[in-house]
Amino acid sequence: MSMFSTGVLVLTAPLHTLPLRITPVLSSAARVVQHTLYVHLHPGLNLSACGGGGNQPRPVFIPPVPDLSKAISRLYSNAADVCGHLDVRVLLTNVRAAQAPDVQAPGGSVGPFPAPQLLSHAPEVVLTDYPLQDAEQSSRVGQCLQRYAGHCYVCSPALASVLLQPQLEELQAAEEEEEEEGEGQEGGRGGPGRGAEPLETYNDVVVGGTFDRLHSAHKTLLNISCMLAKRRFVIGVCDQEMLKRKVLKELIEPYPVRVERLTEFLRDVRPSLQVEIVALDDPFGVSVVDRQLQCIVVSEETRRGGEAVNAKRLENGLPGLVLHEIQLLKDAHHTETEEEKISSSSLRSRLLGTLLAPPKDASHLPALPFVIGLTGCSGSGKSSIAGRLEALGAARIDCDGLGHLVYQTGSAGYHRVLQEFGSDLLNEDMSINRRELGRKVFGSKERLKALTDIVWPEIALLIKEQIQQARDQGKEVCVMDAAVLLEAGWTDMVHEVWVTLLPEEEAVSRITERDGVSREDALRRLRSQHPTGQQVERANVVLSTLWEPAVTQRQVLKAWNLLQERIVQRRAAHQDPL
Repeated sequence: MSMFSTGVLVLTAPLHTLPLRITPVLSSAARVVQHTLYVHLHPGLNLSACGGGGNQPRPVFIPPVPDLSKAISRLYSNAADVCGHLDVRVLLTNVRAAQAPDVQAPGGSVGPFPAPQLLSHAPEVVLTDYPLQDAEQSSRVGQCLQRYAGHCYVCSPALASVLLQPQLEELQAAEEEEEEEGEGQEGGRGGPGRGAEPLETYNDVVVGGTFDRLHSAHKTLLNISCMLAKRRFVIGVCDQEMLKRKVLKELIEPYPVRVERLTEFLRDVRPSLQVEIVALDDPFGVSVVDRQLQCIVVSEETRRGGEAVNAKRLENGLPGLVLHEIQLLKDAHHTETEEEKISSSSLRSRLLGTLLAPPKDASHLPALPFVIGLTGCSGSGKSSIAGRLEALGAARIDCDGLGHLVYQTGSAGYHRVLQEFGSDLLNEDMSINRRELGRKVFGSKERLKALTDIVWPEIALLIKEQIQQARDQGKEVCVMDAAVLLEAGWTDMVHEVWVTLLPEEEAVSRITERDGVSREDALRRLRSQHPTGQQVERANVVLSTLWEPAVTQRQVLKAWNLLQERIVQRRAAHQDPL
């Protein structure tokens, strides 16, 4: 079957049975769609009634009933389990409360789509779970489905149709029994809402969060908030101060990127809604000062935060907000170091050891050995990771150790340092007193630069010698353990930059325990180094020793195995330049 980049899935099953059917439907859809899967809900849609005489079915409004909320939550939860590679988006243009004004199309018909809605990605295929009663109907039903999708959304001119027909025989009898309880609006298959009491909706709704790497739990929160909001939806997005305590905060997407992805998602999901996205630099933000807000959507985990918002609003003389609570989504793929719920921190931890950014052009370097430039802040476990890579077969270059060789009595670096800083640096045995040299450069950027201008080029020459030795020994991989890799400009000697991450507090604790220095000295040392955030910006691969050694080892093994694949691909590309 052909693969399509973007598709729209029209779900016709009654809302109360949809949670039971959605897993096989999504699994089938994932074999057809590669990137973006829009979901359009029309419970009870009868695609078999198409034919002459104007029987083409039209989209209808769906009331925001509890079954719809449950179906959306289950849909996103199952999507995370069975097709996590897809960007799934449940569309809500046809969801509205009964008292909302009708939308009239130019031709006089009333419905949710007076004109086809423009989506961020034009669907190339329309799929459905509609069950065919007769295989001979497939062509007619497919054409009817295409016309239906084209009425709702701006689709590709070459729109294809696919009838998924998942294997759900075990559910069929139960569904038919339930559907007989009431008369559906479309062909007796359980029309929209099934007469259930709609959810309470509000003019203005607010939520807050980090919204890093927009995932199924975020989408559930956003979709249900959109369903509850009649006029305005306010979203506080964590920035700066609110990110400081986040796990692997250096891997959080930049604020503008997160806002852009939120904006696109919400424009697709509910284009008529007034959306306001504001930076959140404290736990409350706009939620405690905006008088018009009526409802805040929380999870069981953040309910106490919602209660704190209401306490603050009362202090400010504002009415409390209705707390609408949704359930957390369980992460079926979590490990022992990750949260049981679907979370951004778990997604960030899964990035460790993977290729975050493509390597720069290294055509000026020999293909082998493949050189990794490994760097990170003091105390981050960089040398530990270098040792693990060495155990896997990499040649290891200890750049800090090479730095000591530069000061060796009689070397070129030795004479240049004495010429620049004076012979009063010498010990009785004619060696350079490194502590005295440190005092001479401490606090002076100019004197420190004068020293590094001498030392770093000398270290670079020694590094090149060791890379050549590794090449002569037939080593495929060489790892440069270099704290000053970026500052010294040594990246032109490596194929990839790998960075080790560690929270500042943990690094301080390790440095004080390892080196016996005060907390203040440890902090001063860390803050004199290249900021970790800037290191990550230039990293191809990121690792962290925050957890148990076994977790670090799994990261390193993953990084090593993925590296071997890249080396093989690189070798093949060199052999076949076409």
